Amino acid sequence: MTAASIILALVTLQRLGELVLAHANTQQLLARGAVEVGAGHYPFLVAMHAAWLVALWVYGYQQPVDPILLIAFIGLQALRWWVLATLGPRWTTRIIVLPSAPRVVDGPYRYVAHPNYLVVAAEIALLPLTLHLPLLALIFSVLNAAMLAIRIRAESHALTAIGGPAT
Repeated sequence: MTAASIILALVTLQRLGELVLAHANTQQLLARGAVEVGAGHYPFLVAMHAAWLVALWVYGYQQPVDPILLIAFIGLQALRWWVLATLGPRWTTRIIVLPSAPRVVDGPYRYVAHPNYLVVAAEIALLPLTLHLPLLALIFSVLNAAMLAIRIRAESHALTAIGGPAT
């Protein structure tokens, strides 16, 4: 077992765990009267992230690991957990708006409108670079940027529609 395969296994398990948490949070939010926005693009988002992981496994499981970039990637995980902790039961992988709830402005949201998207964008570039796969970093960063353009527009519109300021 290589260091790269251990890293990829941990990232894969993390993402699967997050999907379970996101699903549970989504169900609870919907039961409380929340609405989903942008559901049409969600399958493409999931497919892109799955393709990113598959590509990393196919091309990166035996690659050497850049220790400096790995440390940076691990540092991103602290930011990821800060976002999850700040949103708590409101964190999900879908765009779910709870009209009765105030907009989150604590934690990293004090500094950045979409901190989770920044973390994910950095991860999508950084993990392939950690495994010496710059082409994968470029391809998936471009795909993610296109997805985020759609997603942020949908999320901002939804938040504005319920009376919150645009992000």
